Amino acid sequence: MVKIGIVGAGKIAGVIADTVNKMNEAIDDTVVLGGIASRSLDKAKAFAEKYKVPKAFGSYQEMFESDDIDLVYVATPHSEHYENAMAALKAGKHVIVEKAFTSNAEQAKDLIKFAEEKQLLITEAIWTRYQPMRTIIRDTVESGIVGSPRLLTATLGYAIENVERIAKPELAGGALLDLGVYPLNLAVMILGRPKWVVAQGIKSKLGVDIDDCITLQFGGHGPMAILGASVTSVSDRRAVFHCEDGYIEIENVNNPESIKVYDNENKLLREAKCPTQITGYEYELIETAEAIKEGKLECVSMPHEATIYMMEMMDDIRKQLEVKYPFEENKKN
Repeated sequence: MVKIGIVGAGKIAGVIADTVNKMNEAIDDTVVLGGIASRSLDKAKAFAEKYKVPKAFGSYQEMFESDDIDLVYVATPHSEHYENAMAALKAGKHVIVEKAFTSNAEQAKDLIKFAEEKQLLITEAIWTRYQPMRTIIRDTVESGIVGSPRLLTATLGYAIENVERIAKPELAGGALLDLGVYPLNLAVMILGRPKWVVAQGIKSKLGVDIDDCITLQFGGHGPMAILGASVTSVSDRRAVFHCEDGYIEIENVNNPESIKVYDNENKLLREAKCPTQITGYEYELIETAEAIKEGKLECVSMPHEATIYMMEMMDDIRKQLEVKYPFEENKKN
């Protein structure tokens, strides 16, 4: 079994702990909880009691150095991903890093290079890459049931502008890294890598992007994608592949629940529901554990080069939006 330690005791950490517990009940003990680390020991202890975690740590480093941990799940704000993941790697632990992988591509390349040198696995925890719905969506689009896709539209929005991790530039906040990463990954997974990317957006008073509109063009004659991310408004979370003879609708771009195919008269031709799942996070945990057991340094569903590509794309988008994080400015100076 792979013993997982979680860094950060926030919302996503709770989801991961709950997922592991339910996996142990429903499947097996491929992955088990080993520890929870917080900068507050009291907070770690409360988390451990709530989610039945064997050990609570009052510092991240203490957990990294523990023999009771094989794999570290980094569930801290974006700005902390690089530092936390690097410290875990230096301590000899395999690492899963919550999306977005890092704050920028330079950090991503550095982490991956170091992990490979240490012969340790590191992977990005963007669950839509690992879920069965990824294959169902791809196969449906590629089947040509309503012709070739010509345009993808997808917007993800939640009214979370005032949440600390979103609002603060020093935490690498904004809509892009937190939400835009989902429609961008969908577009690349299904349509491939675009020839060009154009982005416009609105920034908060503190300088993070709060509303983004991103256009991708895939070759001279298309297809194209128009993607949106917003932390000021609520979207329907749907993605639609507009095709030559109809359209394909995905319910919930950041955790696909169903796929529906309509003809050019809006008649429903086919529908597929998401296969029964525990929480949806189990797939990335299982694949990571299996990769570790097989001695692999990356996961098939989210290879290193794909993570770096996505970070480079988001770097370019941020450049167009004129969004820089304080620690990037400080390093440059």
